[in-house]
Amino acid sequence: MEQVTAPPIDWGAMAPLLVVLGAACAAVLVEAFLPRHQRWPVQVGLSVAALGIAGLALGLYAGGEPAGITTIGDALAVDRPTLFLWGTLLALGLGSVLLIADRSVEPGGAFVASAASRAAAGGSAAVAYDPTDPDRSYGSPDQVPTMQTEVFPFTLFALGGMMTFVAANDLLTMFIALEVLSLPLYLMCGLARRRRLLSQEAAVKYFLLGAFASAFFLYGLALIYGYAGSVRLTDIANASAGSARSDTLLFAGLALLVVGLMFKGSVGPFHTWTPDVYQGAPTPVTAFMGACTKVAAFGAILRVLQVAFGATRWEWRGVLWAVAIVSMVIGAVIGLTQTDIKRMVAYSSVAHAGFLLIGAMAVTPQGVSGTLFYLLAYGFTTLAVFGVISLVRNADGEATHLSQWAGLGKRSPLTAGIMTFLLLALAGIPLTSGFTAKFAIFAAGIADGMAPLVVIALVASAVAAFFYLRVIVLMYFSEPAADGPTVTVPGAFTTAAITLGVLLTLLLGIAPSLALDWASGGGFVG
Repeated sequence: MEQVTAPPIDWGAMAPLLVVLGAACAAVLVEAFLPRHQRWPVQVGLSVAALGIAGLALGLYAGGEPAGITTIGDALAVDRPTLFLWGTLLALGLGSVLLIADRSVEPGGAFVASAASRAAAGGSAAVAYDPTDPDRSYGSPDQVPTMQTEVFPFTLFALGGMMTFVAANDLLTMFIALEVLSLPLYLMCGLARRRRLLSQEAAVKYFLLGAFASAFFLYGLALIYGYAGSVRLTDIANASAGSARSDTLLFAGLALLVVGLMFKGSVGPFHTWTPDVYQGAPTPVTAFMGACTKVAAFGAILRVLQVAFGATRWEWRGVLWAVAIVSMVIGAVIGLTQTDIKRMVAYSSVAHAGFLLIGAMAVTPQGVSGTLFYLLAYGFTTLAVFGVISLVRNADGEATHLSQWAGLGKRSPLTAGIMTFLLLALAGIPLTSGFTAKFAIFAAGIADGMAPLVVIALVASAVAAFFYLRVIVLMYFSEPAADGPTVTVPGAFTTAAITLGVLLTLLLGIAPSLALDWASGGGFVG
């Protein structure tokens, strides 16, 4: 009988990922065995501790300046881009967990007390809350309740899937990671305490469109396997560089693979889920998706294009030029027509995805470092933007219609000032992280011969700046309505998340060298 040898595992390199996934499993046990009223503090403490320990393990490993390795039978690659993306995801995950855990902005939290609660006509569950029975589910958003703590293991599993996604060294591992990160997000989108029907509609749309995208990815994987005889990225690169066979299977598979990846990254025209899901999902979940999912998707896109298809870039680059242009135009132009601020930020993310694609197409070290830095900067700005959006509220919950933001500068100068700074960062104004990130991406594009595409991106940036400035003008140069929304004083968790996002948006704008140097520390291994 042939002896089977277990593949070697570098436990130090794997420690951050294993801590997050282990904490997710522990969080499931908390849900199973603890009484409902004890779960929230335990889940919050477990999630924050897990992210802190994972970050410490990452810092200890990266501090030794390790060479890039592959581990677990070459299924995962832990190199400098992986370490940068893991650090970004852990930091953004911490901010997202703080927003999710907050119970002061929305009394009891942004999530329903029972995921199975029945929706009434007004969008709330019909079961009354009994303060003498902490385990009983409730539904009225006007009562002080418990919250659905299953969202914490969902968050950790999604984050673990994202970390695996950006480190995957073969397409099959990447597909499994894609499902691990996607399935919890589908569920989390439907757990909003208010506007339950809109939230559930968003979850169904995301699930159905996500299933189609996953099918595209899997079919593309099958075609590439038929061409290369392997799903490992380096084997695909070797087959495409030295094979005399027809490239039809290779590029058909790449096209289908790219559809699945672009869907997850909100790249137009594969963005159709984005505005509806951003609007309908609970705002903390929207922040988590807008920041972390973008990082995971483009981390995977970078690895696939750099490692597996770098040698064939002249064949696929023209198609991705068209995709980038479509994404920038859709995001900038349709964003102008939006009247809901969450949908406006959704179309903003579509435009930013087009900018990111420029760096991903530049198969150079400068393109990699610029894209990684852009993901870091965009993630923290987006996290803080949705944190601020959650504070502007009326009797029905969040006031997301743009007309309701009129005169906010007079009602709450601090909130309006923070939002102004963040919107200017999204527009790419100097002294913000957005300007530095766009400069890095566009410089990489010009250096790799994509000057016409960069010019189009600059025009799209100028157009997109209009709808950011429109919100600023509304806040400062319009009179507030007498019955207009109020700004809720945030609790410690939301304050910490917004502060983290604002500080890093500022620091990455005025002193970006440390993050840029780390992003430039090395390339992908296979």
